[in-house]
Amino acid sequence: MENLIQVAKKIKDLEIQGARNVAKAAIRSMKEVILNSSASDPDLLFKELLQAKNILFNTRPTEPAMRNGLRYVLFEIKEAKGDIETTKEIAIKTCDKILNYFEDAILKIHEIGARKILSGMQIMTHCHSSTVTGILRKAHEQGKEIHVICTETRPRYQGHRTARELIEADIEVTFVVDSAMRYMMKHLEVDLALIGADAITSEGTIINKIGTRLFALAADERDVPMYCAADTFKFSPETSLGFLEKIEKRSPEEIWKEAPSGLHIENPAFETVPRRYIDALITEVGVFPPSSIAHQLLQLHPWMFAFEE
Repeated sequence: MENLIQVAKKIKDLEIQGARNVAKAAIRSMKEVILNSSASDPDLLFKELLQAKNILFNTRPTEPAMRNGLRYVLFEIKEAKGDIETTKEIAIKTCDKILNYFEDAILKIHEIGARKILSGMQIMTHCHSSTVTGILRKAHEQGKEIHVICTETRPRYQGHRTARELIEADIEVTFVVDSAMRYMMKHLEVDLALIGADAITSEGTIINKIGTRLFALAADERDVPMYCAADTFKFSPETSLGFLEKIEKRSPEEIWKEAPSGLHIENPAFETVPRRYIDALITEVGVFPPSSIAHQLLQLHPWMFAFEE
């Protein structure tokens, strides 16, 4: 459990970033708990892992990929029939299955997403998403000549990472401040807007880095198609019961470390983008409208809707 607590702290302190990286780190730490567990029966193992899950759940609010991965491990343990050794074996295999799923899913999304990109396109993105940069690299590898405009993404400047990854892939990049996104959308005649997602609600609302809604409004104003690329583990099943996905707020010091005394600073990390601004979701199981997400996942991942733990 000591390693899991350390991983939880790294997630909370943003030493581990990116929804997929957070989910993978959480699943690996859960697997280690299983391997080292001295539980004498399946019920005791379940209680131990439930405690581990709660520690990880409490690190950050906007991490459905992590929550879904951990929930799936507990679901499989609860469904398992057998002694403690059989249950542990099933739990370990489930952890490996999820980790492999993440790797397979991202490659499928890259392939599917690259089909939406044509040679000569001007593509704009906001923040950093390994899913998005993977799609762009895949399109470039296919010989498509593309130009990408990316924002710096304040206050943590994740856009720097996007720009570096694309430049390293020999993709032409233009880098702009966040407040220039509407201007660039117009003056560079953007053909396609492409973003990732930190969460997707049952109504098809996207939750992504702050500034994404402004980005979506700018794309809508110019009739630029906007796609969101994300694997299905980003879905927040709790929202199908009416719960709201929480918007994480971070330290004011990210914005101004030595701010004047008495100044109130708000630092929301994410915001919502209604489905009407998203032309389609690009997932590992295909491209479909955001409004159909809950139906799709009820068929694909029915365990997501087994809320009782």
